[in-house]
Amino acid sequence: MEHLIQMEQICMYFGGVHAVENMNLHLAEKEILGIIGPNGSGKSTLINVLTGIYAPTSGHVLFGGEDITGRQSYEIAAKGISRTFQNLRIFRAMTVCENVMTGRHCKVRAKFVDILLRTAKYRSQEREALKKADELLEFVGLSHMKNEFAGSMSYGQQKRLEVARALASEPKVCLFDEPAAGMNSAEANEMMDLIRAVQKDRGLAIILIEHNMEAMMNTAERIIVMDAGHKAAEGTPKEIQRNQKVIQIYLGEEEPCC
Repeated sequence: MEHLIQMEQICMYFGGVHAVENMNLHLAEKEILGIIGPNGSGKSTLINVLTGIYAPTSGHVLFGGEDITGRQSYEIAAKGISRTFQNLRIFRAMTVCENVMTGRHCKVRAKFVDILLRTAKYRSQEREALKKADELLEFVGLSHMKNEFAGSMSYGQQKRLEVARALASEPKVCLFDEPAAGMNSAEANEMMDLIRAVQKDRGLAIILIEHNMEAMMNTAERIIVMDAGHKAAEGTPKEIQRNQKVIQIYLGEEEPCC
């Protein structure tokens, strides 16, 4: 079976620090894959390799059978992999709609002269971007804030805005890095509902990094556990919950009773 994403023997070293060591990962179409692990276990580093922020020290990244190892982030986004970030990266001085429209930059085919002269080609693409932004804001429940400045939104609304912007490029895969971080239980549940809707309604494959274990166990179909840059376990949520090695990673070794 050919997987949508295949990461093979990925190593990422920063000097003497082995952030990721011989990591293998695969993602099937329309699958929700969760990645968990303690702080510093290499989760975000692995995702940064996948999205082109880092070129791996060694190993290969395949997307749809094509080797995209070491490609630039904009190239990978154009091929169909988008993401959100753990720390919000919205444009606070731009409107909500404008923020979503920036997510379509990899779809713009107009040249600089088209933009400068506002040619028919540019105006057509601008109308298309606006239509897509309207549709996505409706999807994430923010259509009523379309013309407001993004900086005036609540934290939870800004998180939803990031989801809309990530979807604007019409990706095949979307990576969510700590989407429920800083949210209360009700907000986290609503965010997971939205992520499941992204998979079901949009037909996307999803990679989810999340520290909220309840949210992760109720959302992911398969989970990879990382520890010190290695894959410590892999399985369904139920299998991971019963895995003694995972329990030790999170709770530590049991102290002898005597």
